[in-house]
Amino acid sequence: MTRSRPLVLLAAVVSLAFLASACSSASGSDESSTSSSAALDTSAELVLYNAQHEDLMQTLVDGFTKETGIKVTMKNGKDFELANQLVQEGAASPADVFVTENSPAMTLVDSKGLFAPVDKATLANVPSQFVPSSKKWTGFAARATVVVYNKDKLTKDQLPTSIMDLSKPEWQGKFGVAAGGADFQAIVSAVLAEKGTAATEKWLTGLKTNAKIYQGNGAVMKAVNAGEIEAGVIYHYYWYKDQAESKANSANTELDFLGNKDPGAFVSVSGAGVLKSSKHPKEAQKFVEYLTSKAGQKALAGSTAMEYSIASGVASNPALKPLNELDPPKLDVAKLNGPKVVELMQKAGLL
Repeated sequence: MTRSRPLVLLAAVVSLAFLASACSSASGSDESSTSSSAALDTSAELVLYNAQHEDLMQTLVDGFTKETGIKVTMKNGKDFELANQLVQEGAASPADVFVTENSPAMTLVDSKGLFAPVDKATLANVPSQFVPSSKKWTGFAARATVVVYNKDKLTKDQLPTSIMDLSKPEWQGKFGVAAGGADFQAIVSAVLAEKGTAATEKWLTGLKTNAKIYQGNGAVMKAVNAGEIEAGVIYHYYWYKDQAESKANSANTELDFLGNKDPGAFVSVSGAGVLKSSKHPKEAQKFVEYLTSKAGQKALAGSTAMEYSIASGVASNPALKPLNELDPPKLDVAKLNGPKVVELMQKAGLL
């Protein structure tokens, strides 16, 4: 008795599936994010609109290309610069993937319906607090808000217990912020989400009176180190990077993590999403999956970026204060309102 044709075909499919599985296990490590790489078009070239630090993203791009063979071309810019460009370009954008330093710019692009849903395999890599409720993009790295202070000018018991305290008269002229940067605007978005519009407006008015304005977090830290101001609001990694290198701009300083779910303990999420208009959607989804995979997260943790790894159970650089000890406020990263923050900061005269 001969087999019927359907059974022959079924047997062939099972055999091929087994063979493909065997080849995958033999050729890849258990950290590979590209078990289905055979299905990818390795001749595709992705266009990445990159608002993250260029050196960190180049490390991750190199790892992805090594693993998949897929090339990635980066167009570098700032969070809202590239987000606004994507909104203007719409479906005609050449971009396949967008990555940022902070989440408000991702929310802007998401609000215009320009992202495709993130693959489930990628979302499975990332804890829910780092994924927006829309699931149209995902976090892949994080950075913590800190107060950097000059050890010769302040003791720990003289520090603010909340970032809201910095609008009080006793802090006039004593601290600095980089008001024009996406980092500080993300911090303001956390204040807005936690305290509401009226309290945020009052706080920003106080900051306008009290704060010295600098061009970037590095400039704030340098001014604190030099004793020009007593304290400043920055992201953690500026200090850790300088400490790991020459300490030229941080030797006289320490960090304070406000904690207690204060808006000043905000942990900002760096986001990644695939454009709905991507010409290579499968390969673009694989790139975002790589960013959140063990391989991608280990590359991030082992880099000099000093940002927090957040996915696939990969521990951050051991020099950092552990992420689970920061006690940040619980926020839906999809609800951080970048345009509203800019409006309020302009109204207060900070922009």
